[in-house]
Amino acid sequence: MELGFHVPIFDIDGGTTAIAGELARVGEAVEASGASWLSFMDHFFQIQPTGLPAEANMLEGYTTLGYLAAHTSTVDLGLLVTGVTYRHPGLLAKIVTTLDVLSGGRAVLGLGAAWYEREHQGLGVPFPPLAERFERLEEALQICGQMWDPENNGPYDGKHYQLAETLCSPQPLHRPRVLIGGSGERKTLRLVAQYGDACNLFGSSPDDVAHKLDVLRRHCDDVGRDYDDIRKTIIANNPRPGPDNTDEFVRAMADYAKLGIQAVMITPTTGSPAAWIDGMAPTVPQLVDLG
Repeated sequence: MELGFHVPIFDIDGGTTAIAGELARVGEAVEASGASWLSFMDHFFQIQPTGLPAEANMLEGYTTLGYLAAHTSTVDLGLLVTGVTYRHPGLLAKIVTTLDVLSGGRAVLGLGAAWYEREHQGLGVPFPPLAERFERLEEALQICGQMWDPENNGPYDGKHYQLAETLCSPQPLHRPRVLIGGSGERKTLRLVAQYGDACNLFGSSPDDVAHKLDVLRRHCDDVGRDYDDIRKTIIANNPRPGPDNTDEFVRAMADYAKLGIQAVMITPTTGSPAAWIDGMAPTVPQLVDLG
């Protein structure tokens, strides 16, 4: 099992002027730990699950990833996950392509249906009903796939998006892995089976995750997809890991490893995330030993 770090908080010790330096240290700490993944959220306002108010600091996700691309050299970079409503899919494909080229082929496209209505209303971004957001999500997945097909620069004519050309030059150095976030059994996991290279589930309990994986397997069977081709990842939140409970965390992850979970993402929630990451580094080889 691999370890990844997902950084959701930008209220950094030392204030706004300290953010850039701390994020550079985060990149150094993640790579020194041997972790395989570094991600940020895709939000305009801070979200309630962090325990912080909407007014807390929040950076734009892809700009932040571009900065980290220059401060890392090996770790995969992505957002967990991009909200489909925030950027036109053709522009999103260009953004992720740019990140991939400038990072030496390390970009991952994390994508989901979006949910935070307040930030949409606050900045005037349209927030269509859930069913439409899922329609847009599927079209965005199709558009990105076509943009990253060098043999197909033709049009795309969907219900919600129409592109006269899907020209994308340069192409990514490596076609970005598509990670679909969420655990909805009827729509999200079907999209994983049909379009995703990876999924990301909430690590609420091994029983819950086992059930979601069974649903995913059935969707794979329905669309003729090899279930084993999909990378399975979780966000750990039960127990919530930290440098003071690493042994408990590794023991808990053993049950997920048995289910075939290949990577676990953990979230520093302090004003000094680089030091928190340093404290979690000893778990990397222990997780690898789980298989």
